[in-house]
Amino acid sequence: MTYSAAQQKSGSAARECGRTMDELHGFFIEDLAVGMTAMYAKTINAADITLFAGVSGDINPVHLNQEFAAGTMFEGCIAHGMLTASLISTVLGTKLPGPGCVYVGQNLKFLAPVRAGDTVRARATITEIITERRRVTLKTTCSVGDKAVIEGEAVVVVPTRAAKAATSAATPRVVVAG
Repeated sequence: MTYSAAQQKSGSAARECGRTMDELHGFFIEDLAVGMTAMYAKTINAADITLFAGVSGDINPVHLNQEFAAGTMFEGCIAHGMLTASLISTVLGTKLPGPGCVYVGQNLKFLAPVRAGDTVRARATITEIITERRRVTLKTTCSVGDKAVIEGEAVVVVPTRAAKAATSAATPRVVVAG
């Protein structure tokens, strides 16, 4: 099942298949099914690469210095692999399973470079659900056009409806009279 950004935001695709996505908590484990897929796309630009270098501390000149990078096997600057991989986190944390899930594992295989100007599509597809442990395994990929640039597998912990109900019941309600 693939959801467009508009469908994911509105929850229409989830409702159509009998599943609902809570606005603040994403999908609950009870709502998930093997085969569900979500995608996020972003065009990487030079500012993204520079900002990632600053935040991460990875100032390898292959990412920042065109003259240096021209003499490497890449023949020019490339984006940080982890910048590209971070788009997988965007899919998991905002779309599938969405807000409330906790990222506990990821393996990655970097297959090809990404350059400023490339549009990266990060995709996650549920491959396994272990309900009693609240664990979900997802196949993760990043691609530029038809070419895979990263492949991997992620594991997340997903909340249950019962846990949300217990938290909601324990949360004090404040009423302000005007």
